[in-house]
Amino acid sequence: MQGQEGSFTIIKDGNIASAKGFQAGGLHCGLRKKKLDLGWFYSDVPAQAAGVYTTNIFQAAPLKVTQESVAAAQQLQGVVVNSAIANACTGEQGLQDAYDMRKLFAETIGVEEHLAAVASTGVIGDLLPMDKLSKGISQIADGNHLGADKFETAILTTDTKEKGIAVELEIDGQKITIGGAAKGSGMIHPNMATMLSFITTDAHVEASHLSGALKAITNQSFNMITVDGDTSTNDMVLVLANGRAGNQSLTPHHSEWQVFFEALTFVCEYLAKEIARDGEGATRLVEVQVQGASSDDAAAKIAKSIISSNLVKTAIHGADANWGRIVTAIGYSGESLDPDQVSVYLGEILVVENGVPHVFDEDKAKEYLLEEEIIIHAQVGNGDGSSVAWGCDLSYEYVRINASYRT
Repeated sequence: MQGQEGSFTIIKDGNIASAKGFQAGGLHCGLRKKKLDLGWFYSDVPAQAAGVYTTNIFQAAPLKVTQESVAAAQQLQGVVVNSAIANACTGEQGLQDAYDMRKLFAETIGVEEHLAAVASTGVIGDLLPMDKLSKGISQIADGNHLGADKFETAILTTDTKEKGIAVELEIDGQKITIGGAAKGSGMIHPNMATMLSFITTDAHVEASHLSGALKAITNQSFNMITVDGDTSTNDMVLVLANGRAGNQSLTPHHSEWQVFFEALTFVCEYLAKEIARDGEGATRLVEVQVQGASSDDAAAKIAKSIISSNLVKTAIHGADANWGRIVTAIGYSGESLDPDQVSVYLGEILVVENGVPHVFDEDKAKEYLLEEEIIIHAQVGNGDGSSVAWGCDLSYEYVRINASYRT
């Protein structure tokens, strides 16, 4: 992929290791039958770090350990990730295993323990086979396992494809790169879920400003996707900035802060949409645009209500222009609005105008709903509030995958 997006350029085949000073890799250590199941990336120098974590009360052991690492000095130098087993709801033994995983990884890449972070994804309730994991971590130094593509593959669970991107921009006359990778396919819902996203940059930006940017961007990207309405125990977004680009320290007062913010936003939104596109059993990416709300927050709640509706999602899967399900989801969003000011479009096809049906060509609507990317646009009033959310259709295949997830 290569292209121009405003003040930055998308790097062809860009990935999490595109930024200066970063490496990534993956290997098979035996947690899965054949597929790669252990991935890692690290910087050659300590990096400023920020994270956002799942809102589920049952936070998995790796999250607790990683949050502890980030809190120690707002720095990280490397992250190790296993798939297949979530190490969630595993008690004191699971927590000790997460600490041991961090310690082994830190020793292997030669950094202080608090500069290492861990993440896990997979089946809840199983303990990690630490003998296999330890053996796998010990092989990280083997150059045969290097490659961002291997990292992207190793962190997958029910995903059908790898998810990675990188962009280039210029700040203070220096080339800056932002790269990222993600996994996520099921148990995805606004306010984080079963997804892991890791972002790297060689920009010089302090952790406090990085954290503020990440939280703001997460609210309009990762927190605006849904696949099935479930919120999981594990997952997180981490950003590491190692400063190797040599720019002046970025703050919101820097003249080119907005350039950096927009590029970071693009990377996060791209990864979020790829997760939604790759929802378990999904055949379509659905984008919900809401305008005219009383505020951006109100618009976001309405957009989430529409994209989270199983009835809307199944109608999309069946290519049924059942607009009644959309207005129903708008109505139970909890936001105050005038139904007589609500209009709904499927792509460019107007189906509801000012709260009442608008005559439209059912065949053309069906044809549109069979496309791979669907846009639902809702005009809900005359306010200035707007928001966008992403999701997917809900298919028979989703039921098949989740009926036998552990077996």
